[in-house]
Amino acid sequence: MSARVLVVDDIEANVRLLEARLSAEYFDVISASRGEPALAMAREANPDVILLDVMMPGMDGFEVCRRLKADRATSHIPVVLVTALDGREDRVRGLEAGADDFLTKPINDIHLIARVKSLARLKVVSDELRAREASGARLGVLDQEKSNEARREARADILVVDDNPRQSARVRIALTPDHRVALYNEAGDARVGPDLLIVSLFARTFDGFRVIAKMRSAQPTRHLPVLAITDPGVPERTLRALELGAHDVIDQPIDEEELRARVRTLVKRKRGIDALRATLDAGLEMAVTDQLTGLFNRRFLMTQIEPLVLRASCGGEPLAVMIADIDHFKKINDTYGHDVGDDVLREFAARMASNVRPSDFACRMGGEEFAVVMPNTSGDVGCLAGERLRRQIAGAPFIVAHGAERLDVTVSIGVAASAGADETAESLLKRADEALYQAKRGGRNRVVGKAATRAA
Repeated sequence: MSARVLVVDDIEANVRLLEARLSAEYFDVISASRGEPALAMAREANPDVILLDVMMPGMDGFEVCRRLKADRATSHIPVVLVTALDGREDRVRGLEAGADDFLTKPINDIHLIARVKSLARLKVVSDELRAREASGARLGVLDQEKSNEARREARADILVVDDNPRQSARVRIALTPDHRVALYNEAGDARVGPDLLIVSLFARTFDGFRVIAKMRSAQPTRHLPVLAITDPGVPERTLRALELGAHDVIDQPIDEEELRARVRTLVKRKRGIDALRATLDAGLEMAVTDQLTGLFNRRFLMTQIEPLVLRASCGGEPLAVMIADIDHFKKINDTYGHDVGDDVLREFAARMASNVRPSDFACRMGGEEFAVVMPNTSGDVGCLAGERLRRQIAGAPFIVAHGAERLDVTVSIGVAASAGADETAESLLKRADEALYQAKRGGRNRVVGKAATRAA
């Protein structure tokens, strides 16, 4: 895959070398030689991956990384620290600054490309979700602040897949203060939905690569982050794990502080993406739901009714529609106020929802007008359903205003059923609407069905 990579290094020769290696794999490369220009470029260009040298004059790579991760505009961009330092303290310091990984000079070309491709794939997913979130926020159907708040969660559920009992115990001890850790051979683990999988590539009783591949291919675990335990002396295993979809690797023997830092990064990233998905799901629900009553809205009704009418007009299952209008609703608002009017609408919606089949779509069209789309229903059956709803509404007073008022409410209902090859959603709704007005003119609190007129 292609991606845009920002290379930050104060030595021109290093920049040119990385640029040549990445360009050969068709990556788009941009560069900066200092920390401050790199921060500005990251905000403007939104690269897919940043390769950041640690040893730079002025602001070093650790500080640049911290600032990138602290800025909402750049916090989602994966950062790989490139350094001649190979000490444990430097790796932990970089991970705590928010770095996603390390590459040690001299850089192995295969390692470089594998890491960039792996992190760029994650960035693509993040960008897609962030773009949808921003669009929803602009339209007012998503709350970005609530989404951001949802990302700040506590302990994660971590599953360790390793048949080395000593190493498994060490991982558990290191992570247990901050997370809930389970081992793969413990009873009940199969029922747990973990936030992170830690898998050994050196197990004797199972194939760690196959575990990673199955995680990536199965729908429920496709987005589960995987941390692979590998060995620096066997680099081909590391590359294979990244190619199969592991999100990060840690060398054995495991350094506990580095393990905690890598787990923290992976869990934070997963929860950020999970929160984006949850916010988008909620936004989608808001887009098709009436916020006052909880029923579907007119937009959803139109998307559902059109294919059903088309199927009925082609000889498929019949379709009936009822349109219901609360009688004298304006009088309720004028007498008791709009708060009581809202209480009536909510109670009406609750009674309507409890009197439709699971296959029906109950919607609020607007104001005091409601509709029910009834698939596989004839006009006669639709009228019976309307009469059942009418009785449910009129049969008991509406208790509103926190129990202070008991109102007698009635409803007028019009019903129409699909008929003929020329039927459209508009014509069907128009007939149901005409039947509703006929019920209103006839004295209200009644159900009227209207058949299609046929040419002689």
